[in-house]
Amino acid sequence: MKHRYLPVRPAARCLAVALLSGAAAAAPGTLAAQTDTACAEKSYAISEAVVTGTRGAVSARDLPTTVTVVGRRQLEESHEASVLPTLTRQVPGLFVTSRGLMGYGVSTGAAGGMSMRGLSSGAQMLVLIDGHPQYMGLFGHPIADAYQTMLAERVEVLRGPASVLYGSNAMGGVINIVTRRMPHDGAATTAHVSGGSYGTLQAEAASRLRRGRFSSVVTANYGRSDGHRSDMAFEQYGGYAKLAYDFSSAWRLWGDVNVTHFNSSNPGPVSAPLTDNDSRVTRGMASVMLENHYGRTSGAVSLFYNWGRHKINDGYAAGEEPQATRFHSRDYMAGVSLYQSFVPLRGGRLTLGFDYQHFGGETWNRVVATGAREPGVEKKQDELAGYVDYRQHLGRWLTLDAGLRVDHHSHTGTEFVPQGGLALHLPRQAELKAMVSKGFRNPTIREMYMFRPANADLRAERLVSYELSFTQRQLDGALTYGLNLYYIDGENIIELDPSGPRYFNSGAVENYGLEASVGWNLSSRWHLNANYSWTHMENPVLGAPEHKLYVGADYRHGRWSASTGMQYVRGLYTAVGAAPQTDSFLLWDARADYHLARRATLFARADNLLAQRYESLAGYPMPRATFQGGVALSF
Repeated sequence: MKHRYLPVRPAARCLAVALLSGAAAAAPGTLAAQTDTACAEKSYAISEAVVTGTRGAVSARDLPTTVTVVGRRQLEESHEASVLPTLTRQVPGLFVTSRGLMGYGVSTGAAGGMSMRGLSSGAQMLVLIDGHPQYMGLFGHPIADAYQTMLAERVEVLRGPASVLYGSNAMGGVINIVTRRMPHDGAATTAHVSGGSYGTLQAEAASRLRRGRFSSVVTANYGRSDGHRSDMAFEQYGGYAKLAYDFSSAWRLWGDVNVTHFNSSNPGPVSAPLTDNDSRVTRGMASVMLENHYGRTSGAVSLFYNWGRHKINDGYAAGEEPQATRFHSRDYMAGVSLYQSFVPLRGGRLTLGFDYQHFGGETWNRVVATGAREPGVEKKQDELAGYVDYRQHLGRWLTLDAGLRVDHHSHTGTEFVPQGGLALHLPRQAELKAMVSKGFRNPTIREMYMFRPANADLRAERLVSYELSFTQRQLDGALTYGLNLYYIDGENIIELDPSGPRYFNSGAVENYGLEASVGWNLSSRWHLNANYSWTHMENPVLGAPEHKLYVGADYRHGRWSASTGMQYVRGLYTAVGAAPQTDSFLLWDARADYHLARRATLFARADNLLAQRYESLAGYPMPRATFQGGVALSF
């Protein structure tokens, strides 16, 4: 892996790293500058390595895929408990629905739906933590409140199908949360607490340690909000721990565990409010990985397990009786993943991989009056896959890549998933890339066996994506910009037949559009970044906008740092079906930090400063202008 080094004066080194991190996040396929919190180094490696596009670290310029990276510094300075709001601003083509100031919730009326390039916000978008899939074993969708900023060293977003490497659910794209680390000997502890509108409180603490070959990361967080509507309270708390040991320069063993619990109340749409529509959810994950890194070969073997416990009261409308039962579910996913990369020929890299997943769970209803248990559904499924990817450099100007996955699901059978692309390395630090890839999604246990629309005869969804992209860095790297064009053609999409009602495979996808991004370091104090996406959808998708534009500016001088940005969303589908609804809005946000001393910083955050009335889900108006402020300490 190659690095470029930027020498900077001690007084300006943190500023330079922050500006370059922002430029990297604004441009597809670059990685935010890696640095420690104390900014003790006198030079910084601007690495272009990403892991999401190949499983192992590789220069993004050699990948035909499009990857956007949001680094730790950007995540911290957003002062958001979840990584998702920051990704919505920084990643073109990605949109995440919201319904309040804090918390996404689960079940009917939940927010946190993720859409990419006009693909559904259900199970067509895969979230990973260190490459391990994270979704509800029964319903098959991500749980948005589980993806906390406290976990993340950086987040890599692969835009477009990634089923060759990650299988089902990755047909729309992948969000990979790369967890925290401690890069050098010593100890570092940080803590911050803040409060703001609608009784919102947020607190987080993190301790990182390295002593020789041993390193650890331990974090904890707590957050709550009364919500801007009645019966919309949210509370969350959780913790994360990671231990690692380097046996040598080539071998590393690490393991981690994360548990988060949240209590969420859903007031229902304003036209039909609900009472006691409450969820109590606990999510957990654990993994252990053994990595090897040699000159001509590298790889890893890992075991992972994630699980959830859900307790839901569906509530009642005015004039109705309270629910007589409570819905309960228990779900899990266990798996093993291994891959190894080799250099069979000069300029080539062959990667062989194997994945196995066992997932499922059970549901039941608990009768409130008697405590009796009413059995629901208990199902489990397996997915077994092998894949191969080969990348070859042809001279200095061309890189070819081809891959194939053979994936067998215990219900839908075997799926063959090919992918191919090229990267043309042009003069003046320009890259031209082309790619064609297949994506697929197996039906979930919910779609096949749970509730009345279930259909056990469902087949896998499929699509083919074509993409052409161009990126360039100019002015010695101070200016970075990129443009992507794509076309998506899909079949067998699972839809609901309202006359049944029943799920069936009859839907089609035909989406096309463009994405653009730019990052510009105007000076040592000013950085600008912007991204835009336009998506044409033949069939409307809930939570997917036609246009999304974000323009932001960062300023740093002395003890002060500040950022502001405006996000324009147009043609956002807040409801689909027989009566589709759309909304358009302009949001203005601002952040400011003042460094009182070396170890203490005051910060403030303001959202929706224009006090816009808008919705990303029909019937759930978002709060108008909100404010939050607090203090951050480091030791």
